[in-house]
Amino acid sequence: MKQSSSRFMQRIVLAIFSIVLSIGLLGSVASANRKQQAPPANTPAYQAWLTNQVRHKLVMLPFYSVFDNLDYQVQGNTVTLTGQVVLPVLKSDAASAVENIEGVEAVNNQIEVLPTSPNDDRIRRSVFRAIYRRPGLDRYAFRSVPTIHIIVRNGHVTLEGAVARQADKTQAGLIANTVPFVFSVTNNLQVDKS
Repeated sequence: MKQSSSRFMQRIVLAIFSIVLSIGLLGSVASANRKQQAPPANTPAYQAWLTNQVRHKLVMLPFYSVFDNLDYQVQGNTVTLTGQVVLPVLKSDAASAVENIEGVEAVNNQIEVLPTSPNDDRIRRSVFRAIYRRPGLDRYAFRSVPTIHIIVRNGHVTLEGAVARQADKTQAGLIANTVPFVFSVTNNLQVDKS
């Protein structure tokens, strides 16, 4: 008798658990279906929405790293992708992600795939360590994709992205110049005014 009541309680607990799980899944499906719809096309609100969607899709790409630089321009329903990537798959993934955004009619993919070079890979790692280990600049490393991007092409380094202060921009450029085997450094970091 005791054993059958124990089984009965287990079945009740399992049924309640199943109901709660089903309600949770239905809620997540409903919230996913309530995702923000695009405003009417050819309006400033639509351009702002589309620009935000493109940025979001690009930063969420799985292979996007601190050694890649992705940029974009939105004109009407056309998105132009520019920048530099280490992996060729990232170029095609970026175009595919943007093509799937509601309202995008054309994607002009001008992303450059950087040449494969063990020396450039060594420089990337060295510049990364030099910049992100520096007190004051190390705070930029605590993001899923750090804000200082290190682009290396044939020993030439370009810093892209954004920093909070002019002093951080200057310091990052000076540090990159001290890394062995670096031929030149172009510092394109933007100082975020906000």
